[in-house]
Amino acid sequence: MVTATDFPSLQEVARTRLGVTLSRRQLDAFAWYAAELATWNERFNLTAITDPASIEVKHFLDSLSCLLALKPRSGERMIDVGTGAGFPGLPIKIVLPWMPVTLVEATGKKAEFCRHVVDSLGLETVTVVHGRAEDVGHQPEHRQVYHWAVARSVAHLPVLAEYLMPLVRIGGRAIAQKGEPGPAETHAAEGGLRLLGGRVQQLIAVELPRIPETRYLVVMEKTAATPDEYPRRAGQPARRPLG
Repeated sequence: MVTATDFPSLQEVARTRLGVTLSRRQLDAFAWYAAELATWNERFNLTAITDPASIEVKHFLDSLSCLLALKPRSGERMIDVGTGAGFPGLPIKIVLPWMPVTLVEATGKKAEFCRHVVDSLGLETVTVVHGRAEDVGHQPEHRQVYHWAVARSVAHLPVLAEYLMPLVRIGGRAIAQKGEPGPAETHAAEGGLRLLGGRVQQLIAVELPRIPETRYLVVMEKTAATPDEYPRRAGQPARRPLG
């Protein structure tokens, strides 16, 4: 059984590097989350990361690193595109329980797992959408309404920008979590971002324990309305990235 004591770094690193103090209730929620992730992974392929130490850093702390850029105010909403088993959206929701969160996932079993976590932990104002980002981006209830959009390891940034920016309202921001290629991907995405009504605002380097490579948060600001034709039909952004 996974317990809060299996995560010795979570509390300390969250406090010292991310400026977040986790309560006992939140630590217990993360411990339960990790145990359920391992249990479900025995039946369904949710993640390749299953041992508590790796979950602590590569799922939970990595997700919470978004808080270095994510500074929501009361009433603001967030959407997580390609959330998989709930990352980064659900760890952020555990820490910011007051913020409405929408999770978008195209794989049915992963969406089902996210609903299970939401229901079991009693997380309020969370919506799980089983669908593709290209379709969700054209739905009136999601298009250009979110103050924040986040995504992790979904696609190269020129592709990911086309998934995220149509969901963000003017003045809002999108955060893409990237590995070492982050700066190069950011440069390659600048032209497409302009077409989508956005611009790169900031590139934040992230150092996490036991992860040797530097990770990056690419922060993009929505400065103008996204043209109606974006996102393009399912599969087109990946086949023909904007440049």
